[in-house]
Amino acid sequence: MRDRLTLALPKGRLLDAALDLLHDLGVEGVDAESRRLIFDDDRRGLRLLFLKPADVPAYVAYGAAQLGIAGKDILMEQEPDVYEPLDLGFGVCRLVVAEPRELWERDDPARWSWVRVATKYPRLAEQYFSARGVQVELVRLDGSIELAPLVGLADRIVDLVQSGETLRANGLVEVAEILRSTARLIVNRASMKTQYAAITGLIDEMRACVGTKVGP
Repeated sequence: MRDRLTLALPKGRLLDAALDLLHDLGVEGVDAESRRLIFDDDRRGLRLLFLKPADVPAYVAYGAAQLGIAGKDILMEQEPDVYEPLDLGFGVCRLVVAEPRELWERDDPARWSWVRVATKYPRLAEQYFSARGVQVELVRLDGSIELAPLVGLADRIVDLVQSGETLRANGLVEVAEILRSTARLIVNRASMKTQYAAITGLIDEMRACVGTKVGP
């Protein structure tokens, strides 16, 4: 009997593509619209957990799930102690600095010495501005980041964008790109040793489906 594996999946923008990948692996009957947080596929010996994206690394790092799918942006922000064997290639987006158009028209980033920034990514924002010798005051938010400059909470934001449509709709302009992100497969370090055959088998199947190389 094959080892049962638990895979943590992020709800939200990465979920549909993750479920498409699992469908290619023979996992069927998953209802993405359901309120269920756990789904068992006994034939595949796979249990799926549906989590908030930011919680996936913790579930994997602490062994509640042997594997997980998470955006590279979240992994760089949290720096969890996990293996990252595979770039899944979907969920392409960018972490950027943005500001209101009226500020952008007279702004010169080369002259920044101090900025106040609203973001879900305080670690990455701090690293970006510190590397450029810019003092930064961070306003940590969990949602509606684009609202912050509109009401005077912060002049600039650091946020994830795909098409940039949300920025434009709120009168914001991209100033700089911090990083590019795709979905990654992550693996619990202890489980990689104790369930090596089952985990590497699943990784190989995923790699064959997505046709990517091992991620950095």
